[in-house]
Amino acid sequence: MEAGRITHYFSGISVAVADLRTPLAVGDRILIRGSTTDLEQVVESMQIEHKDVQTAKAGQSIGLKVKDRVRENDIIYKIT
Repeated sequence: MEAGRITHYFSGISVAVADLRTPLAVGDRILIRGSTTDLEQVVESMQIEHKDVQTAKAGQSIGLKVKDRVRENDIIYKIT
């Protein structure tokens, strides 16, 4: 199930900005896929408006620490 989409990536700090379509929490396992992206990881850190959060709701825009490069329009899937 699609959990959201990447809207921006900051390479210097390995942070992706994502618009969520479903809730997401620290500890959730996600898969980020795109034409050249295939990254699976556990959510270890999220921020909203530069403040650390443990959960985020559908419709929110978050900063997400990622382990590798991602690209705009990559899709985030929540693995259950």
